[in-house]
Amino acid sequence: MGKQDIRSKIQDIWKKNERGYHPLELALRGASCLYALSIKVRNCLYDKKVFPQKRLSCKVISVGNIVVGGTGKTPMVIYLANLLREKGFRPAVLSRGYMGKSKSPVNIVSDGHRLFMKPDDCGDEPVLISQAAKGIPVLTGSKRFFTGQIALEKFGVNVLILDDGFQHRQLARDIDIVLLQGEAPLGNGCLLPAGPLRESSRALNRADLIFYVGDNHQNHVESKPAFQVFHKGDVLLNGATQQEYALDHLRGRRICAFAGIGSPERFQKTLTDAGAQIVFFASFPDHHFYTHEEIRNLQKRAAEENVEMIVTTEKDGVKLKPFHLFLEKIHFLRVSMAFVSEEEKFISSLLDRLQDSHT
Repeated sequence: MGKQDIRSKIQDIWKKNERGYHPLELALRGASCLYALSIKVRNCLYDKKVFPQKRLSCKVISVGNIVVGGTGKTPMVIYLANLLREKGFRPAVLSRGYMGKSKSPVNIVSDGHRLFMKPDDCGDEPVLISQAAKGIPVLTGSKRFFTGQIALEKFGVNVLILDDGFQHRQLARDIDIVLLQGEAPLGNGCLLPAGPLRESSRALNRADLIFYVGDNHQNHVESKPAFQVFHKGDVLLNGATQQEYALDHLRGRRICAFAGIGSPERFQKTLTDAGAQIVFFASFPDHHFYTHEEIRNLQKRAAEENVEMIVTTEKDGVKLKPFHLFLEKIHFLRVSMAFVSEEEKFISSLLDRLQDSHT
């Protein structure tokens, strides 16, 4: 069984609600028990204050989840960063910089005005956040406390947003936001690697606010304030010129689409809801960096299918800058986080929690 076959089989196992007896599934469940024990011990040590948390001299908001894959953390981080800036705060975003090659303990991706790093050095999401949250510094580093200190010293911020910070318990936070998929929010209910859970559902008790992304949500922690949100397609961007087009530009068009994101099916749905006819869709692993051969194959397939447009996500677009000729032939879809209802209630609650730090 090749690597791709194993990955595909694991994905099938994650989607099942009933347990089977395939040798791979049994091995994954055994490894999951060991992982669960390590997570339980770690969390217990933090809960009992054996592992101390460090606190910075500003408010800290964490945006995270308890499953691997895409739940929309990045659009939420962008929404929060822009909201706080509009309300007069001085926010900065701290990211781990997943898949970035830089070994520096702290990387200043952007000072809010200029972009200093490429996606292969700092990761794709920090670059996307830098482009979408103008005027807001973005930094990466594995030790968020140290990265936060740099943000405070260099940029005089008064609130920090941790991108994917729920499991990073070394840094104390004032607000923990957890995002869950509205449909099957806990996957098959198993922890890694037998399922997609990073932690058990009991970890949701640490959250302050829970956001369900998409439809058919069921509140898993009745005692916590919960909101329902969705990803809204905003505009199409020309890959080369960044010229904006309304989503109506897709209506009735035969398109080829591709993406390397955690939830490609959500991207497909946005395109079809906009009226596009997807002739061919290519899915790649989350945070994927494209090769010249893959780009050639995409162009070849698009030519064979005689499509009118090639479309990908804005997150994928930040990694396609080296493919200059290809950029002229594609469009990026920009999405944002939108509330089904009660947005003003959320904003009021957020500002109340942050008010004593606002200077």
